[in-house]
Amino acid sequence: MSDGRWSDLTARILSAVVLVAIGGIEVWVGGLWFEAFIGVACGLMTWELVRMIDPPRGGLAIQMALLTGFAVVLCYHLPALYKVPFLVAPALVGAGQISRNKGTYLLFAIWIAAAGLGFISIRENMGFGWMIWLIAVVVATDVAGYFVGKLIGGPKFWPRVSPKKTWSGTAGGWAAAAVVGAIVGAQAGFGLTFVLVSVLASMASQAGDIVESATKRKFGVKDSSNLIPGHGGFLDRFDGMMGAALFVLIAGIFYAPGGM
Repeated sequence: MSDGRWSDLTARILSAVVLVAIGGIEVWVGGLWFEAFIGVACGLMTWELVRMIDPPRGGLAIQMALLTGFAVVLCYHLPALYKVPFLVAPALVGAGQISRNKGTYLLFAIWIAAAGLGFISIRENMGFGWMIWLIAVVVATDVAGYFVGKLIGGPKFWPRVSPKKTWSGTAGGWAAAAVVGAIVGAQAGFGLTFVLVSVLASMASQAGDIVESATKRKFGVKDSSNLIPGHGGFLDRFDGMMGAALFVLIAGIFYAPGGM
Protein backbone atom coordinates (compact mmCIF):
# COMPACT_ATOMS: atom_id res chain seq x y z
CA MET A 1 0.00 0.00 0.00
CA SER A 2 1.85 3.05 -1.31
CA ASP A 3 -0.77 5.59 -0.24
CA GLY A 4 0.63 7.42 2.78
CA ARG A 5 -2.73 7.34 4.49
CA TRP A 6 -2.49 3.55 4.81
CA SER A 7 1.28 3.17 5.31
CA ASP A 8 0.90 1.84 8.84
CA LEU A 9 -2.08 -0.41 8.19
CA THR A 10 -0.19 -3.71 7.77
CA ALA A 11 1.73 -3.29 11.02
CA ARG A 12 -1.44 -2.21 12.81
CA ILE A 13 -3.37 -5.26 11.61
CA LEU A 14 -0.63 -7.77 12.48
CA SER A 15 -0.10 -6.28 15.93
CA ALA A 16 -3.84 -6.13 16.52
CA VAL A 17 -4.23 -9.82 15.63
CA VAL A 18 -1.55 -10.79 18.16
CA LEU A 19 -3.03 -8.54 20.86
CA VAL A 20 -6.55 -9.82 20.25
CA ALA A 21 -5.36 -13.43 20.39
CA ILE A 22 -3.47 -12.98 23.66
CA GLY A 23 -6.06 -10.72 25.23
CA GLY A 24 -8.92 -12.96 24.12
CA ILE A 25 -7.38 -16.00 25.76
CA GLU A 26 -6.75 -14.09 28.99
CA VAL A 27 -10.31 -12.72 29.10
CA TRP A 28 -11.74 -16.17 28.44
CA VAL A 29 -9.65 -17.86 31.13
CA GLY A 30 -10.13 -15.12 33.73
CA GLY A 31 -8.95 -15.60 37.29
CA LEU A 32 -5.30 -15.18 38.20
CA TRP A 33 -4.20 -15.46 34.57
CA PHE A 34 -6.28 -12.44 33.60
CA GLU A 35 -5.26 -10.57 36.73
CA ALA A 36 -1.59 -11.17 35.96
CA PHE A 37 -2.11 -10.03 32.35
CA ILE A 38 -3.67 -6.77 33.54
CA GLY A 39 -0.94 -6.32 36.14
CA VAL A 40 1.74 -6.67 33.44
CA ALA A 41 -0.10 -4.25 31.14
CA CYS A 42 -0.43 -1.65 33.92
CA GLY A 43 3.24 -2.10 34.78
CA LEU A 44 4.28 -1.53 31.17
CA MET A 45 2.08 1.56 30.90
CA THR A 46 3.63 2.97 34.07
CA TRP A 47 7.10 2.25 32.67
CA GLU A 48 6.13 4.20 29.54
CA LEU A 49 4.74 7.05 31.65
CA VAL A 50 7.97 7.50 33.60
CA ARG A 51 10.02 7.28 30.40
CA MET A 52 7.89 10.01 28.80
CA ILE A 53 7.98 12.39 31.75
CA ASP A 54 11.53 11.78 33.01
CA PRO A 55 13.52 9.86 30.35
CA PRO A 56 16.82 9.56 32.25
CA ARG A 57 15.15 7.70 35.13
CA GLY A 58 15.20 4.24 33.58
CA GLY A 59 15.72 2.52 36.91
CA LEU A 60 12.78 4.36 38.48
CA ALA A 61 10.62 3.40 35.50
CA ILE A 62 11.27 -0.29 36.14
CA GLN A 63 10.67 0.04 39.87
CA MET A 64 7.36 1.85 39.38
CA ALA A 65 6.28 -0.68 36.77
CA LEU A 66 6.81 -3.58 39.16
CA LEU A 67 5.20 -1.77 42.08
CA THR A 68 2.15 -0.69 40.10
CA GLY A 69 1.55 -4.10 38.53
CA PHE A 70 1.77 -5.82 41.90
CA ALA A 71 -0.49 -3.24 43.59
CA VAL A 72 -3.22 -3.57 40.93
CA VAL A 73 -3.46 -7.33 41.36
CA LEU A 74 -3.20 -7.16 45.15
CA CYS A 75 -5.90 -4.47 45.46
CA TYR A 76 -8.55 -6.67 43.91
CA HIS A 77 -8.11 -9.22 46.73
CA LEU A 78 -8.02 -6.69 49.57
CA PRO A 79 -11.03 -5.62 51.66
CA ALA A 80 -12.75 -2.51 50.33
CA LEU A 81 -11.30 -0.32 53.11
CA TYR A 82 -7.73 -0.96 51.93
CA LYS A 83 -8.20 -0.83 48.14
CA VAL A 84 -7.80 2.91 47.62
CA PRO A 85 -4.69 3.38 49.82
CA PHE A 86 -2.88 0.48 48.16
CA LEU A 87 -3.99 1.62 44.70
CA VAL A 88 -2.76 5.18 45.19
CA ALA A 89 0.47 4.28 47.02
CA PRO A 90 2.60 3.49 43.91
CA ALA A 91 1.57 6.79 42.28
CA LEU A 92 2.54 8.71 45.43
CA VAL A 93 5.89 6.92 45.61
CA GLY A 94 6.63 7.71 41.97
CA ALA A 95 5.54 11.33 42.28
CA GLY A 96 7.88 11.72 45.23
CA GLN A 97 10.88 10.47 43.26
CA ILE A 98 10.27 11.82 39.77
CA SER A 99 12.20 15.02 39.07
CA ARG A 100 9.53 17.03 37.19
CA ASN A 101 5.81 17.27 36.44
CA LYS A 102 4.91 15.46 39.63
CA GLY A 103 1.22 16.38 39.39
CA THR A 104 0.89 15.02 35.86
CA TYR A 105 2.58 11.80 36.87
CA LEU A 106 0.44 11.40 39.97
CA LEU A 107 -2.88 11.79 38.15
CA PHE A 108 -1.89 9.61 35.20
CA ALA A 109 -0.42 6.88 37.40
CA ILE A 110 -3.59 6.77 39.51
CA TRP A 111 -5.64 6.54 36.31
CA ILE A 112 -3.59 3.57 35.11
CA ALA A 113 -3.92 1.73 38.42
CA ALA A 114 -7.64 2.47 38.81
CA ALA A 115 -8.38 1.36 35.26
CA GLY A 116 -6.43 -1.85 35.86
CA LEU A 117 -8.48 -2.59 38.95
CA GLY A 118 -11.57 -1.77 36.89
CA PHE A 119 -10.67 -4.33 34.23
CA ILE A 120 -10.19 -7.04 36.83
CA SER A 121 -13.38 -6.14 38.68
CA ILE A 122 -15.48 -6.08 35.50
CA ARG A 123 -14.21 -9.48 34.35
CA GLU A 124 -14.30 -11.22 37.70
CA ASN A 125 -17.43 -9.66 39.22
CA MET A 126 -19.63 -8.75 36.26
CA GLY A 127 -18.61 -11.64 34.06
CA PHE A 128 -17.21 -12.54 30.66
CA GLY A 129 -20.07 -10.99 28.68
CA TRP A 130 -19.62 -7.51 30.12
CA MET A 131 -15.90 -7.60 29.40
CA ILE A 132 -16.53 -8.62 25.80
CA TRP A 133 -19.07 -5.79 25.40
CA LEU A 134 -16.54 -3.28 26.73
CA ILE A 135 -13.82 -4.53 24.40
CA ALA A 136 -16.22 -4.58 21.45
CA VAL A 137 -17.26 -0.96 22.05
CA VAL A 138 -13.66 0.26 22.28
CA VAL A 139 -12.45 -1.76 19.29
CA ALA A 140 -15.43 -0.69 17.17
CA THR A 141 -14.83 2.94 18.15
CA ASP A 142 -11.15 2.72 17.28
CA VAL A 143 -11.54 0.83 14.00
CA ALA A 144 -14.46 2.90 12.73
CA GLY A 145 -12.75 6.11 13.77
CA TYR A 146 -9.58 5.11 11.92
CA PHE A 147 -11.22 4.11 8.65
CA VAL A 148 -13.95 6.77 8.56
CA GLY A 149 -11.41 9.45 9.41
CA LYS A 150 -9.05 8.25 6.67
CA LEU A 151 -11.76 7.89 4.03
CA ILE A 152 -13.83 11.01 4.72
CA GLY A 153 -11.40 13.34 6.44
CA GLY A 154 -12.73 16.82 7.05
CA PRO A 155 -12.36 19.20 10.00
CA LYS A 156 -10.02 18.17 12.78
CA PHE A 157 -11.53 17.28 16.14
CA TRP A 158 -8.86 18.95 18.28
CA PRO A 159 -5.80 19.75 16.14
CA ARG A 160 -3.69 21.20 18.94
CA VAL A 161 -3.91 17.97 20.92
CA SER A 162 -4.45 15.22 18.33
CA PRO A 163 -3.75 16.47 14.78
CA LYS A 164 -4.89 13.27 13.04
CA LYS A 165 -8.34 12.95 14.61
CA THR A 166 -11.28 14.29 12.63
CA TRP A 167 -14.92 14.96 13.47
CA SER A 168 -15.91 12.38 10.86
CA GLY A 169 -13.80 9.70 12.52
CA THR A 170 -15.10 10.66 15.96
CA ALA A 171 -18.71 10.42 14.82
CA GLY A 172 -17.94 7.17 13.03
CA GLY A 173 -16.74 5.73 16.33
CA TRP A 174 -19.99 6.75 18.03
CA ALA A 175 -22.02 5.12 15.26
CA ALA A 176 -20.04 1.88 15.51
CA ALA A 177 -20.51 1.81 19.29
CA ALA A 178 -24.24 2.36 18.83
CA VAL A 179 -24.39 -0.69 16.56
CA VAL A 180 -22.56 -2.76 19.19
CA GLY A 181 -24.97 -1.50 21.84
CA ALA A 182 -28.00 -2.31 19.73
CA ILE A 183 -26.82 -5.86 19.06
CA VAL A 184 -25.78 -6.59 22.65
CA GLY A 185 -28.84 -4.85 24.08
CA ALA A 186 -31.16 -6.92 21.90
CA GLN A 187 -29.44 -10.18 22.81
CA ALA A 188 -29.33 -9.44 26.55
CA GLY A 189 -32.78 -7.86 26.74
CA PHE A 190 -31.53 -4.42 27.78
CA GLY A 191 -33.49 -2.53 25.13
CA LEU A 192 -32.52 0.59 23.17
CA THR A 193 -31.31 2.40 26.29
CA PHE A 194 -28.19 0.29 26.07
CA VAL A 195 -27.37 2.00 22.76
CA LEU A 196 -26.91 5.26 24.67
CA VAL A 197 -24.81 3.51 27.31
CA SER A 198 -22.56 2.12 24.57
CA VAL A 199 -22.18 5.52 22.91
CA LEU A 200 -21.26 7.08 26.26
CA ALA A 201 -18.68 4.34 26.78
CA SER A 202 -17.36 5.15 23.31
CA MET A 203 -17.05 8.81 24.26
CA ALA A 204 -15.20 7.85 27.43
CA SER A 205 -12.88 5.73 25.31
CA GLN A 206 -12.18 8.69 23.04
CA ALA A 207 -11.65 10.92 26.07
CA GLY A 208 -9.01 8.51 27.33
CA ASP A 209 -7.30 8.69 23.96
CA ILE A 210 -7.40 12.50 24.01
CA VAL A 211 -5.89 12.65 27.51
CA GLU A 212 -3.05 10.38 26.47
CA SER A 213 -2.49 12.37 23.25
CA ALA A 214 -2.37 15.62 25.23
CA THR A 215 0.18 14.11 27.61
CA LYS A 216 2.40 12.97 24.74
CA ARG A 217 2.19 16.38 23.10
CA LYS A 218 3.09 18.06 26.39
CA PHE A 219 6.30 16.05 26.61
CA GLY A 220 7.07 16.14 22.88
CA VAL A 221 6.82 12.42 22.07
CA LYS A 222 5.01 10.79 19.16
CA ASP A 223 4.34 7.42 20.84
CA SER A 224 4.51 6.32 24.45
CA SER A 225 7.02 3.64 23.34
CA ASN A 226 7.67 1.32 20.38
CA LEU A 227 6.65 -1.91 22.11
CA ILE A 228 3.72 -2.57 19.73
CA PRO A 229 4.53 -2.14 16.01
CA GLY A 230 2.03 0.11 14.26
CA HIS A 231 0.40 1.16 17.54
CA GLY A 232 3.27 2.64 19.54
CA GLY A 233 3.15 1.60 23.17
CA PHE A 234 0.71 0.07 25.61
CA LEU A 235 -0.55 3.52 26.63
CA ASP A 236 -1.25 4.25 22.96
CA ARG A 237 -3.18 1.03 22.62
CA PHE A 238 -5.03 0.85 25.94
CA ASP A 239 -5.79 4.52 26.63
CA GLY A 240 -9.30 4.11 25.21
CA MET A 241 -9.89 0.92 27.17
CA MET A 242 -8.87 2.69 30.37
CA GLY A 243 -11.31 5.53 29.73
CA ALA A 244 -14.16 3.16 28.97
CA ALA A 245 -13.42 0.93 31.98
CA LEU A 246 -13.57 3.88 34.35
CA PHE A 247 -16.84 4.99 32.77
CA VAL A 248 -18.37 1.57 33.45
CA LEU A 249 -17.37 1.73 37.09
CA ILE A 250 -18.35 5.36 37.65
CA ALA A 251 -21.70 4.90 35.89
CA GLY A 252 -22.56 2.13 38.33
CA ILE A 253 -22.87 -0.62 35.73
CA PHE A 254 -20.39 -2.55 37.85
CA TYR A 255 -23.20 -3.06 40.33
CA ALA A 256 -25.71 -4.32 37.78
CA PRO A 257 -27.21 -7.63 38.92
CA GLY A 258 -26.24 -10.81 37.16
CA GLY A 259 -23.98 -11.37 34.17
CA MET A 260 -24.35 -11.10 30.46
